[in-house]
Amino acid sequence: MSVDMIDDAAAGMLAGSAAGLRGRLWQLRPADLREIAITASTEILRLEAIRVVAVDALALNPDEQVLCYRGAGRWLAANTMLQIPAGNRIAALGLALRAFPTVAAQFDAGDLTFEHTALIVTFCETPPKGMPETALPHCINTLLAAASGIEATTTKLRYAIAILERIFESDDIPPGEDDDRNELRISPTLNGRVAIKGDVDSLTGEMLLSALSGLSMPTPAADGTPDARSAAKRTADAFTELIRRYLDNAATGVDGGQRPHVNVHVNAKDLAEHRECASTRGNASDDGDPILDFDNLDSRDNLDNPDVGHMPWLGPLSITRTHMLACDCMLSTVLLDENGAPLDVSPLKRLVSAAQRTALIARDKGCAFPGCDCVPAWTDAHHIRPWSQNGPTVMDNLVLLCRSHHTLMHRKAGFTGKWEIKMGSDHKPWFIPPPAIDPKQKPRRSTQRC
Repeated sequence: MSVDMIDDAAAGMLAGSAAGLRGRLWQLRPADLREIAITASTEILRLEAIRVVAVDALALNPDEQVLCYRGAGRWLAANTMLQIPAGNRIAALGLALRAFPTVAAQFDAGDLTFEHTALIVTFCETPPKGMPETALPHCINTLLAAASGIEATTTKLRYAIAILERIFESDDIPPGEDDDRNELRISPTLNGRVAIKGDVDSLTGEMLLSALSGLSMPTPAADGTPDARSAAKRTADAFTELIRRYLDNAATGVDGGQRPHVNVHVNAKDLAEHRECASTRGNASDDGDPILDFDNLDSRDNLDNPDVGHMPWLGPLSITRTHMLACDCMLSTVLLDENGAPLDVSPLKRLVSAAQRTALIARDKGCAFPGCDCVPAWTDAHHIRPWSQNGPTVMDNLVLLCRSHHTLMHRKAGFTGKWEIKMGSDHKPWFIPPPAIDPKQKPRRSTQRC
């Protein structure tokens, strides 16, 4: 079947219902279904943008039906299956986009998701206090570059925002790190259960996720039967176990006790010079305003080595909060080359040492396979060239992979061929898909890296 025929089939399927698609699944190949899924996703982005434009137009020029409600967002919720908060978010984004036509144009074209557009607009509406107005267009270009394309992730966009906040550093606490906003509600229900709902800062979330990680992993039965619990059930069981262990050990705030283990990665130079801000990074103009290199600011390459902290679970952390944590912590050093890749340690052993694993986490930030967001705690260290084939335990022969992708790498070549891993000139892993997936076998890099 040609590409055009697949496109036509996808368009025909999208014109019907999911029930109709289910009735024809036996006629479709995986290639057809992949095309339908991608086409549907593209169509959803297009329709989301149309909905935002239409709701915003109604907000500007409401008729009698819309005027019956307190805003166009509530009208939308009342006439669809959306909830009021969702309707209000749609109306709010339409209102905000009026002031930022460059962002609106890319969203209207279907090149931005709703969530990423909202993040960019929020930055534009409340930029760092140290940022001059002339920098805003260049900041928007940086954020649009981070949020565009199939490799765009929320983590990458958050990194871009963190970098800009670092460049124009001020004394304001970023919203994600403001613990004054923390809320936790624990309410007994009528049926004797307890409902828990909270909203906490990124550092608190990192501590909680780190504490729950080892307790929430799937645990096979003694006979090897896989863990049948859902992820939500495992997390709830881990939370129960965490509280039980806390109470059993009576760990009620011992002075000088060891703090929860939170790993934050940061460049030593950036940690030492954390008070540098935009005014000290460039030359000053005659009127005292900083002169910034906007050409470099717009570059995607700036996202590869962000001078901000990084947490394995929740991503970027401002350099100010990183410095605060460094005042009372255990510091370990990972030596890097000019590309930011860790240097080798203990290469003569088969098993990866603790120091090597720390270096791998600093480089890969989790499973390095493209598109995977598995955190470091749930990854294995994989020898690119097997140890059994004299593959050394050195950084250029190691990569972090989640169990699923680790299994994929050890699987014999089947009908789709086999993925390969090559270490690039930057001493970071690149993944080469088999010809059946990409006839050109274009190398792909990890999407965990910004």
